[in-house]
Amino acid sequence: TGRAAAAALAASGGEVWAWDDGEAARAAFDGTLVDLNTADLSGLAGVVVSPGVPHSAPIFAAAARHGVPVIGDIEVFARAQPKGRIVGITGTNGKSTTTALVHHLCITAGLPAAMGGNIGLPILAQDPLPETGVWVLELSSYQLEITHSLACDVAILTNITPDHLERHGTMAAYAGAKARLFAMQKPGSTAIVSKAAQAAYAVTNGPVMLIEDVPLPSPQTEWPALKGPHNLENARAAIAAARAMGIADDVIAAGLASYQALAHRMEPVGEKRGLLWVNDSKATNPDSTAPALSAYPRIHWIAGGRPKLDATGKADLSAVLPHLGDVVAAYLIGEAAVQFGEQLQSRLPVTQSGTLAQAVQDVLAAARPGDVVLFSPAAASFDQFKDFEDRGAAFRAAVAAL
Repeated sequence: TGRAAAAALAASGGEVWAWDDGEAARAAFDGTLVDLNTADLSGLAGVVVSPGVPHSAPIFAAAARHGVPVIGDIEVFARAQPKGRIVGITGTNGKSTTTALVHHLCITAGLPAAMGGNIGLPILAQDPLPETGVWVLELSSYQLEITHSLACDVAILTNITPDHLERHGTMAAYAGAKARLFAMQKPGSTAIVSKAAQAAYAVTNGPVMLIEDVPLPSPQTEWPALKGPHNLENARAAIAAARAMGIADDVIAAGLASYQALAHRMEPVGEKRGLLWVNDSKATNPDSTAPALSAYPRIHWIAGGRPKLDATGKADLSAVLPHLGDVVAAYLIGEAAVQFGEQLQSRLPVTQSGTLAQAVQDVLAAARPGDVVLFSPAAASFDQFKDFEDRGAAFRAAVAAL
């Protein structure tokens, strides 16, 4: 993202100073390096930070002292006044699938479309679109905090549950960051929200569509890559956005049927030893895992990692407990294994596997042909893996080796 922003600003005629606290990143950068932690920032038009830089970082205080705005690449994109319409998607869970699905429906309809933001290629590294084009942007709370003028023609909030509180401090602050997506819309724009989110946001700039009330153009059974109640919710949001873009229902139905799941999001990775293996490594919290547990009958559930802790310091699995009816057994790994086991052991058989490789072997010893093996961790990956993608790749490799 940083390299793309620097290249785009330089190509537009700007004088760009770049910095990264990592020595390896600096060595790989072909441009003007200036230590922004110590430099005189007076006279700069703005400071463009990576969304991962917290507001406690010295650059924010330094910019404020010099009256320099701090923005992100999404704000640079918005100020460039791109041609085409913009669909913005945020939410705690489901935003990546919803973003990819809206993009797929646009492509299916023959509309020029680009997908970016918190997914795929950095938005400032992408080619411009014509007036008829559609920009489909996944937007995190981190990105929205430093965005001020992105006016989406369609704004979607998939859902909101506690997350990233180590960054935002409180649920109110986290929800407030998400609400910026709607506050920036112009009158007449469309907002698509869940019923639960409607109470959290007073969206007054245009019509509001409730995700749960969106009629389907075809039954979910005809969408092979969109299993489970959470993907039904994601699909309803995407359907509403597609209709707002003028896409006909028969085209939407065709797009839903042809959509391919994103990697690590309810991704079927093959049938081995008579079992269907599903990679849902992106499920990094219990709220995202809960609906996945209702997507298949007879599930062997592999879970665990670094848990998201509640205010008391506990790994709270209460979100998944009502969804265990189809779960045959749980196989627990990583730092969360003990606490997860304490909450699950009275409800279903639990195996303390410790590692992903051992969990796969434990499943093979217990499952019967026709069962489903669901890797949906309900926890972050950083105890044993670099990130959720690295974790999902390890699961894929373990399955491929069977």
